[in-house]
Amino acid sequence: MMTEISLNILDIAQNSVSAHATLIEITVQIAQSLNLLQVEIKDNGCGMTEEEAVKAQDPFYTTRTTRKVGLGIPFFKQAALSCGGDFHMESEPGKGTKVYASFQLTHIDRMPLGDMNSTLYSLITFHPSIDFVYTYRVDDKSFVLDTREMRSLLHNVPLNNPEVTVFLKNFLMENHEEANEGIYF
Repeated sequence: MMTEISLNILDIAQNSVSAHATLIEITVQIAQSLNLLQVEIKDNGCGMTEEEAVKAQDPFYTTRTTRKVGLGIPFFKQAALSCGGDFHMESEPGKGTKVYASFQLTHIDRMPLGDMNSTLYSLITFHPSIDFVYTYRVDDKSFVLDTREMRSLLHNVPLNNPEVTVFLKNFLMENHEEANEGIYF
């Protein structure tokens, strides 16, 4: 089992990359008054049939050829359900996939959210041709990182250019700190 929710998000987003997505939207919402942490990962990749989407939640099913088990989605589902949360996945061939998980924020078994800065930084810099929209919300504070907007401002400068990656890292760090107000989720 993964030790941080951010590692689960990274794994699910890597599935979206493998599904040839050109746009991956990741939303993390924390509502302290509702005792809720919600994660949604949505892509426009190749999608799955209803039967494949059900099988993807089985740890002994994978489309990979490198190993015989696929644990990312089953681990994420188990982590959410074991914390009094919810999990569901929608997918349609040719349209993409949406994965949703929620966790009781104060549940003793909830793993920490983890290092979302590194997760987003890795996804964007290792996949500079894919667009990402990242929305992070804690109660009434939020920010959005949209690489489509960055691309339009940067013209032909790639997102993995060293100066762009420094900006990206600082943007994520400063905005997470402001939204979190010193609380480690």
